[in-house]
Amino acid sequence: VGIVMLLTGAALLVGALAGSRDPLQPLAGMRGMATAAEPAKLPFAPVRSPAELDARLAAVDRPVMLDFYADWCVSCKEMEKYTFADPAVRAKLAGFTLLKADVTANSDDDKALLARFGLFGPPGIIFFDARGHEIKGLRVVGFQDAARFLAVLAGVGG
Repeated sequence: VGIVMLLTGAALLVGALAGSRDPLQPLAGMRGMATAAEPAKLPFAPVRSPAELDARLAAVDRPVMLDFYADWCVSCKEMEKYTFADPAVRAKLAGFTLLKADVTANSDDDKALLARFGLFGPPGIIFFDARGHEIKGLRVVGFQDAARFLAVLAGVGG
């Protein structure tokens, strides 16, 4: 067990030094084709403060998905890699305004955004209706596979 943990730690360290930001595949950056094989990312607009979130929500005309994300969050990486990359999820999210709160830095604004929704950290996804009001009882906290996430999206009605 110790040797396996040592090798895993070494792979994470080498991957980080090589520029990899994916803890699920720490050595992917060392392969030449790693970036070409990745699907296009969803068009999230960044949200950096509660005031910026309020301004964006006031201007929406369709459902909104607010994703709380951090570079160090393994479950966030899993959501990007397995759930948000799923073609059915991508098709359903095409009808949404997509916002992302990157709380990697844990700044005062990041803490205020998390506190506003009673979250301790990422991953967390909050849904809003087309008028910018939170849809109560419809949140995602932690990793969900594509099938479970699609069931949640069906509840949004977007």
